[in-house]
Amino acid sequence: MTIEDRDDAHLITHALAKDTLSRLRDVETEQVAFRKGLVKLGRICGYEIIDGAMETEYVPVETPLEETTGERVKGLDDVVIINVLRAATPFVEGLLKAFPRAKQGVISAGRDEEAGMNEAGEFPITIDYVKLPEISSDDTIIVADPMLATGSTMCAVLDHILAEADAYENLFVLSAVSAPDGLVRVSEGFPDADLLTVAIDDHLNEDGFIIPGLGDAGDRAFRTT
Repeated sequence: MTIEDRDDAHLITHALAKDTLSRLRDVETEQVAFRKGLVKLGRICGYEIIDGAMETEYVPVETPLEETTGERVKGLDDVVIINVLRAATPFVEGLLKAFPRAKQGVISAGRDEEAGMNEAGEFPITIDYVKLPEISSDDTIIVADPMLATGSTMCAVLDHILAEADAYENLFVLSAVSAPDGLVRVSEGFPDADLLTVAIDDHLNEDGFIIPGLGDAGDRAFRTT
């Protein structure tokens, strides 16, 4: 098993996930390679979710020679992936390789950088657009955002999702890099959510950016700097 339990999160320790994240961190990794790296990391994380959190069932299989017993993953058609625009777009593209039949939702959410962090370490969050599919009690929800920093954005996103989802099977918050402060804030605010991340970094700087982090994932993926 390559998912390890930590105090406030589950750490994805797959060797390819760590290798890919190291390449994403590198300041020399240019836009195309960065975007492709996020896609690759999303695919790896999707497979890890399947392996670590989804059940299988035995089914009869007719081969060209005889009938045998095979094993299939349960619930692959009952997955809802929420894309936190915009940085999560390539990340979600990778997830869809693991969950090709997933229903998709999008939430455009961003923190007010000019306002800055308050004394509690939170940012004011603006939600510009929300479009979610119907969520049922059989669904596994995966909310994807590459960076979980203060947790302010994720908490605002989860508020919107849970206001519309009366019930669900599982709720995962998936990130590539997380800060301890954000993990604590989300886990305390949403104890039913399982927080998955590839790395838990050291701290947030005074501007609320993850250190060492990997920079602004949206800017690096979409070449807006």
